[in-house]
Formats: sequence, structure tokens, C-alpha cells
Amino acid sequence: MESEEEEVEIWMVYFEVKRLRSEGFSDAAIARKLKISRNRVKDYGDKTPEEFHAFALSLQTRKKKLDPYEEQILEWLKEHPDLTSAQVADWLKEKLEVHSVSEGTVRNFVNGLREKYCIPKQLADREYAAVPELPMGKQMQVDFGETRQQTAEGKSKKLYFIGFVLAHSRYKYVEWLDRPFTTKDLIRMHENAFSYFGGMPEEMVYDQDSLLAISENAGDLILTAEFTKYHQKRKFKIYLCRKADPESKGKIERVVQYVKGNFAKNRVFDQLINWQESCMKWLKRTGNYNVHHTTKKRPVEVYTLEKEHLRPVSGTYIFENVYASSITRQIHKDNVIRFDGNRYSVPLGTFRPNAPNIAYIEKQHSKLFVRLQQTGPVIAEHSIARGKGKLISDASHRKRNQTKRTTLIQQVSEMIADPDVSGWLIDQLKERYPRHLLDQLKIIQAVGLQYPQFLRPAVCEMRRLQLNSAHDVRDIAISLEMEQKQQIESVIAVNEKYKDLTAPERKEDIYLQIFQGGEPS
Repeated sequence: MESEEEEVEIWMVYFEVKRLRSEGFSDAAIARKLKISRNRVKDYGDKTPEEFHAFALSLQTRKKKLDPYEEQILEWLKEHPDLTSAQVADWLKEKLEVHSVSEGTVRNFVNGLREKYCIPKQLADREYAAVPELPMGKQMQVDFGETRQQTAEGKSKKLYFIGFVLAHSRYKYVEWLDRPFTTKDLIRMHENAFSYFGGMPEEMVYDQDSLLAISENAGDLILTAEFTKYHQKRKFKIYLCRKADPESKGKIERVVQYVKGNFAKNRVFDQLINWQESCMKWLKRTGNYNVHHTTKKRPVEVYTLEKEHLRPVSGTYIFENVYASSITRQIHKDNVIRFDGNRYSVPLGTFRPNAPNIAYIEKQHSKLFVRLQQTGPVIAEHSIARGKGKLISDASHRKRNQTKRTTLIQQVSEMIADPDVSGWLIDQLKERYPRHLLDQLKIIQAVGLQYPQFLRPAVCEMRRLQLNSAHDVRDIAISLEMEQKQQIESVIAVNEKYKDLTAPERKEDIYLQIFQGGEPS
């Protein structure tokens, strides 16, 4: 221990742990409150004052395995405060050839440095649901990830990767690109993964990604043309996860986060070939070697058993037989797609909330063609721009063929069936309610559907009274309907009064005598 102040501080922490425990706080709550690890809380809380005194004395002379590397680890933590202890352990192996320490030793040492030098780390909470373990060779999960890395020149570079994991053994494979994936890339990387694993499983689990599936179609999958051809060749089962369904592919989601947080975070990008090579070494050294926190086994050791249960991959897939590769882009909410550093417009309304919003693009010489389906009609055509950061917009894309407002105006006018009356009403509503015109028109439309025979009279009465709200039209229409009902009921009541009376019958000669000026006899 370096000073008496530190000894006093450690005793203060000890007494605070004891006090909080006596007040009923859990170890986790105490750890959060004192900003120390839960293991430290348990260690301190279980010691008697005599045992803790001996422990405090031992700290004055005790040396740690990682003391010789403290300066280097501290430099890493100061430069990258979000560095995890697992990543520090991997960097020690990769950069300093330190293989003789356990992850627990590294974690405790890193936690001690964070406390000593006040280098906090933000933790993101996430909830997971346990799912039953699958048998060997049953399933492989696949997912994509993206990272942004610093280059040796100090610039930022976006990278894309695909991860594969055998669901039973947690044995992993990762492949990188410095551009978005095409379906051809996806197929090629499947072949590379099957080669790496030495076989393929019974079932493949994916997100609903546009590179392989157009639609889940209530369970009857509609695959892209390219992936259909590949699937027919390899004949594995496909399971597409629904959105927000982490239990279906939680293993690969954790792999994606593991790759981002342990391999890619704070690593400097040079060339793609070197990056991929470093990743393969990381898989061997850390990704597939470290003991898995759930299974408590090394993936590489379980894989040696699971490999025997994988189906053999026969022959080599001929990529030349695949259709021209598809390139997809996300349609953004401002109705543009991004291509080669520039933004290109698509027609207004192409973006739809809660929809996939995927566009297929085709590059032909200096032209860019955009479709919503791989073989569908072209919805946008642009000349490919030079340079970066430009917006290439087509003026026609900013106009709708027919807006909702125009449609409602037409429907209301047809309901009123009087151009003069409907024209006056629309002008009044536009002038008084410019921001709420749609709402006013919807009320008029509802009146026309519920009281069709009273809509025009109601508008005319509204005009006579110099009113100007759709609510006035509704109230007048209701009043007119009530008046009509009352009149009908009144007529019915008068008829009921005389229902029992019978008119007397007279002979025709009586009326003739009256017409001739005589009196009836």
C-alpha cells in the first residue's frame, strides 16, 4: 500500500460495507452505492475486523502479477475509458505476449486501477431470457454488424462484418468487408463459414434481411432469386426471426456485441486483409478459446465434439451461375438513399414507417437505377455524381401524384354535389383552418356518410348563419335530422287520433242535387 491515506480509505470502505449490510442492503446495491465491485463487497463484508486488519497489512507488501504492466494498462484505460477487462486480457496476449494470468486476475487489476485513478466505466443494462440448449449440429445463427474504426491516417472508416455461431458449442466465425454486403458476398461467406466449421448444420437462423429474403409471407418464405438458387443447392432449413425477438437468435447477437466490444473497439484499421487476419487470430486466441460465461466451457473444445454432428458440404458452389449481384440501400425518412458518399432522392412517400424501407440499386455506366423490388420497375433514375457529400434530387420526387388533402376535398365535393356550395365551404375551411384542414374535412366527410341527405342543406344553413366550422355543419345536420323525425312523429300522432272514425256513405244523386242548387232530401 502506497500511503497511510490509502490504508485509512480502505478501512472506511470496510466499515461502510458493514454498516450498509446491517441496514439490509444487498451486495449489488452496496456495490452500486460505493462504486466498487460486488466481489469486493462480498470479500470485505465476510471478514471480521481481525481478518481485515491482517488483509490490510498484507496489501503493504503483496505484489500483483500485473504490476509490471500497470503503466501500459493505465495508458490503455486513459486513452479508452470504455475498455473492458476482457479486452485488456486479449490485448495483453496480443501486444505483450502475457498468457499466464486469468481473466479474473485481469478484471480485479483493472477494477483496482479504475478506482485508484478515478476512471469510471459506463455500463449498459440489457435483459435476456434463458432458452433451452440445442443439440449438437442442430443450428447455426447468422447476423450482421457494423463498426466505425479509426485509420492509421486519423480518419474514420466504416466496416461491415457477418458473424456465424454454432448454437451448441458457441464456436464462431467472422468475416469483414469495407463496403455493404451484396447477396453474392453473403453466399460466398456462407461457403467460407461451412469450410471453417467443416460442415453445415440442419438449420440456419437469420434476421429478415433483404439480402436473402423478400418476405416471410406468413411462414411461406419468399427468398431473393440469388439466395433461392443457393438454398436449393445446399438444402438447409431456414428460420427467419421476427423483429424484437432476441430469444430466437440471442447467441449471435451476443457474438456481434463481443466482436464489436472485444476485437474491434479501439483497434486501428490499416488494410482489409490485415484486419481479417487479425480477426482470425483473435478468434483462435480469444473468441473461441476463452471459457464461455454460460456453458462454462471453451467453445473450441466443445466444437471438436459438435463437428462430428455437422452435415458434410458436397462439392464447390459455382458463383458464376449466380445472377448479377444485388445491391441494397436503406431508404431514409427524408426519402433519399445513400450511394458512394452522396444522397439520391426517391419519390416522396417511398419511405413508410414500420416497413423494411429497402431499395435495390443498379449501376450502369454513369447512371444509377433504383427499384423497390429486385426485378420491379425503376422508381428513380439519376446520373452518378462526382465527389462526396452531395444531394442529387429530382424535382418530380418532391411532388405527390395526389395528396391526401386533395383526395378528401374531391370526396367532400362529390358528397355535397353542388360546386357552388362545396367551393364556398372549402374556401372557408382553408382560410380559417389552414393547419387543421385535414381534420375539418374528415368531420365533413363523416357527416356526409352518417347524414347524406342533410349535408348540403346543413352547409347552406351554415352559410346563411355566417358560420365556418365543420363542427357547425355536423350540429346543423343533427338538428335537421331531429326536426324531420319530429314532423314524422307529429303526422303519425294526428292520424292515430282519427283512426276509429268511419266516413258516412252517400248516394251520387245527393251531390247532383247540391250542384243544381237544390237541397238534399
